[in-house]
Amino acid sequence: MSSYQIDTPKKYDDSYKKSVNCPETFWDELASQNFIWNKKWSKVIDWDFKKAKVSWFKDAKLNITTNCIDRHAKNTPDKTAIIFEPNDPSEKNKLFTYSELLKEVCKMANVLKSMDVKKGDRVCIYLPMIPELAFSVLACARIGAIHSVVFAGFSSQALATRIDDCKSSLIITSDGSYRGKKILNLKAIVDDALDICETQQKVLLIKRTNELVNLVDKRDFFLEDLIANVDDSCEAEIMDAEDPLFILYTSGSTGKPKGMVHTCGGYMVYTSYTFKNIFQYEEDDVYWCTADIGWITGHSYILYGPLSNGASTIMFEGVPSYPDFSRFWQIIDKYKVNQFYTAPTAIRALAKQGIGFFKNCSLKSLKVLGTVGEPINEEAWQWYNLHVGKDSCPIVDTWWQTETGGILISSIPKVIPDKPTFATKPFIGVQPILLDDEGEELNKPNSVGKLCIKYPWPSIARTIWGNHQRYIDTYFSAFKNMYFTGDGAFKDKEGNFRITGRVDDVIIVSGHNLGTAPIEDAINEHESIVESAIVGFPHEIKGNALYGFITLKYNLENINHIKTEINSLISEKIGPIAKLDKIQITTGLPKTRSGKIMRRILRKIASNQTEDLGDISTLLNPDVVQEIIDNYQI
Repeated sequence: MSSYQIDTPKKYDDSYKKSVNCPETFWDELASQNFIWNKKWSKVIDWDFKKAKVSWFKDAKLNITTNCIDRHAKNTPDKTAIIFEPNDPSEKNKLFTYSELLKEVCKMANVLKSMDVKKGDRVCIYLPMIPELAFSVLACARIGAIHSVVFAGFSSQALATRIDDCKSSLIITSDGSYRGKKILNLKAIVDDALDICETQQKVLLIKRTNELVNLVDKRDFFLEDLIANVDDSCEAEIMDAEDPLFILYTSGSTGKPKGMVHTCGGYMVYTSYTFKNIFQYEEDDVYWCTADIGWITGHSYILYGPLSNGASTIMFEGVPSYPDFSRFWQIIDKYKVNQFYTAPTAIRALAKQGIGFFKNCSLKSLKVLGTVGEPINEEAWQWYNLHVGKDSCPIVDTWWQTETGGILISSIPKVIPDKPTFATKPFIGVQPILLDDEGEELNKPNSVGKLCIKYPWPSIARTIWGNHQRYIDTYFSAFKNMYFTGDGAFKDKEGNFRITGRVDDVIIVSGHNLGTAPIEDAINEHESIVESAIVGFPHEIKGNALYGFITLKYNLENINHIKTEINSLISEKIGPIAKLDKIQITTGLPKTRSGKIMRRILRKIASNQTEDLGDISTLLNPDVVQEIIDNYQI
């Protein structure tokens, strides 16, 4: 797989040029040489952005689990595939070799078959980060069922919405889940969801916490009862490259959640290729992504990307603060982790605790650090670099989306230099472009514009489940023949991209267009501030004014003093026009589980319109919403 590895700047330059100038030849060669196909494609790519139609490896046949499991079970059967680290460190961990993983996935696949799950059926998976979550996902892929994983912290209403939208026939869940000191009764949430669902379900129940559960006759079945009667071999269903692999719902920060559909062939090729190169994974490395498989990061860079490369990947059930804030560092040392991939939100939370928790942790095994979920601010980047990477590990600040399936812009260790707060360069085959409001390309160095992609990449989502017109309207209608990311970006003279935030995070104040990201960056330079979020609110003179929600590192006696310093910083860095009319100190900001700040909620609070905030139970920290409302600045 030598052509697969991008390990020098020249290889990057050569591969990138070929992928842009001769994309069909490039992807044909790469896909042919590095994956197992049951039938070769008749055409590499067919696309029409106007109709939002994209297909890769047309007419090709494959099964993604053959590439993720079978070939490694044959060639390296005793290599560790999945390391399960439980919530409580006193509980014994579990390691599964590739040969063991194959048997577990086949058994789960046969259980699904015994429950009448067939190719094309949707299976909703509502599980904590336990091995059965991985087995369930891969078992669906093995038999051609379409998996839809829902993060096991979402409310019954959110779960019911997703079940009904994809019309699943089976939900896989557990009696409960551990999260730090808390135990959550997942089965009770599922029962509540099914009470309001229009779609009839069967329930496959896994024992984890031994919670008391309600069992409905002929609907609910324990996995342990069914799995005892099945074989540990299951032939992989032959899938078309464009058959759906999974539906994954976005977090729904605006409106109804969107069920993004990813397909088998292109997704496999792209996630595998990006994982190998962006993390510079080598054969005996141990890789850890701290995300949940309920998010696209977990799909692409805990399961499919690592396993297709025969990697050893860690699944962590717990949280970074339990039993204390040294947990991440202890796990890194315990397994001698080489690549560590986490969210800026987690980094800032850990930084807030100080460096005492690094005591007795060497972190010497680390070779590559990564961030995902949102752009990382300068202070968090420097802390991560100094205290975790010991100023010797490259940091890949990866930019991508649920919709993209894989990483689109990132540095590559020892190939593309990292740069604090910059995602840096496009990955192979990705053609980003900055446009102004009229759709004209911005070619000058140091331009700021709307980030679009002008050519499809293999893992692009193919549609929104059941609503292709919404897919067209959301991503392909703003600019002709372009995929519009919804993000703004800055491009420096070296061609490095810095994501500046969602373009709808622009507020017109007294006729001036003010992007919130630069204001927040200025505020976050203050030594006492962890993070901030700026939104607009109606103002009788200015039209709109700026409301700042600020989280401090520690409690301060003189709040008015720091408020004055915040506006002084803004005046110095951006100008007086960007000063905040209202400043509210908070203990945290409402965020999605992937770390994105829910500005929709903050905008409503700032405008004193809190009657309908939507379902906030899906947030990482729903309790903080009421606290912010209670302390609203009149």
